Amino acid sequence: MTDREIFELFKDEVYYFCYYLMKNQADAEDICQEVFVKVILADRSKVRNLKSWILRIASNECNSVLKRRNTGWMKEVRNYLLSKSQDPSPVEERLHRRETKKELQGLYSKLPDKIRMVVVLRFINDLTVPEISKVMNIPEGTAKSRLNKGLKLLNSMGGSQLKEMRSS
Repeated sequence: MTDREIFELFKDEVYYFCYYLMKNQADAEDICQEVFVKVILADRSKVRNLKSWILRIASNECNSVLKRRNTGWMKEVRNYLLSKSQDPSPVEERLHRRETKKELQGLYSKLPDKIRMVVVLRFINDLTVPEISKVMNIPEGTAKSRLNKGLKLLNSMGGSQLKEMRSS
């Protein structure tokens, strides 16, 4: 597979993965560019699962940037689900989907970095738990634990938002 083919095949997934984690378009673009520079320069002869390997590079790049950055800033997140084309449907259903996606984007952004990364890899990038453990270089049990904790946090955050909406 040529460098161009690899880029075309994985550019969107890497970009949206970085975008979810960094919560900033410019940072995601910069990291995405760094990832593909590393992919092109690397020896891929021993790589078995290209997608997992590339997402692991992206994960490492995002972690490096997050470690250097203070955690005080937050910007609006435009997530992968918003960018996917929607099936033709009635206007009300499309509006409801859009509102739901915005709520999910807000919830994802509130998760701690390590947990958010696992949740995004699982539900946005459709990776399995073993693939997530390889991407993040953590044991499968840790990946399962973080995924479970992320789901519980999302459930509790979603539940509290529903209560707030009912009381208003």
